[in-house]
Amino acid sequence: MEETAMSKYLIEVPHGADKDACNQAIQIFLQTGSHFLTHADWGCHDGVHKAWIMADFRDKEEAIRILPALFRPSATVTLLTNFTPKDLIENSALHKG
Repeated sequence: MEETAMSKYLIEVPHGADKDACNQAIQIFLQTGSHFLTHADWGCHDGVHKAWIMADFRDKEEAIRILPALFRPSATVTLLTNFTPKDLIENSALHKG
């Protein structure tokens, strides 16, 4: 069986700004038992009511499936890419015009 390459994704999950919404979001993440969710980073103490998870997945669909169903519709999943100087030269043609 052939392995599918993994790519790094950033998952951003917003939640309400009031105390109850924050507590509920954190509690749901911690209760899932998922390693990804229990190690999320939170911006609440800085007034940014979101959680972030960065991990390797096969595709965006796999990344979104780790979230509790309640948070999937509002989550943003972003494929992350590292660029080399060579990549910058090759990709510059894509952004002309």
